[in-house]
Amino acid sequence: MIITIAGTAGSGKSTLAKNLIKKLKAKRVYVGGIRRELARSKGMTIEELNEYAKFHPETDVDVDKAASKEAKKLAKQGHNVVVEGRVQFHFLPSSIKLYITVDPLTAAKRIFKETQNQVAKEERNEKTYASPEELADHIVERTAGDTVRYLKYYSVDDRDLNHYDFVLDTKDITEEEALDKVLNFIEKFS
Repeated sequence: MIITIAGTAGSGKSTLAKNLIKKLKAKRVYVGGIRRELARSKGMTIEELNEYAKFHPETDVDVDKAASKEAKKLAKQGHNVVVEGRVQFHFLPSSIKLYITVDPLTAAKRIFKETQNQVAKEERNEKTYASPEELADHIVERTAGDTVRYLKYYSVDDRDLNHYDFVLDTKDITEEEALDKVLNFIEKFS
């Protein structure tokens, strides 16, 4: 089984993915982590890499193709696989496609709180924001920019909810409730 997780920044995609891999004894493929590492290797923040990506499609295309190839390989080896990536549903059309969402201000408050921890801040490799409100504005801008690139490179709108089998808004639920809702859906879907 391959599960793809797409959605908005700060919605809890990574938390859900980590919980799913524990529960399903699955392997994880994390596109965001691959891109963050690519940014570090180029001496960039993720924001700078996203700007660079506007004119260097390989920073998206090569990473997305490699992630889907890895997911297929792991699945062929008999593993359940959880793939985090905003367009992986497109590369893995037979996957169970999840979309996790939350409004930009809630997302910003979560990310802002998380990045008060130095280790989490370094892991995210993002610029520093003065307030959750400033970060919320950035999230809206980044999401729009990401979608422009996906439309340009893949002719696909990652925000079109018709692409997904299950959509979950995490604003008013705990991570345990999110996991339960997704597991219940997967059980019915399988």
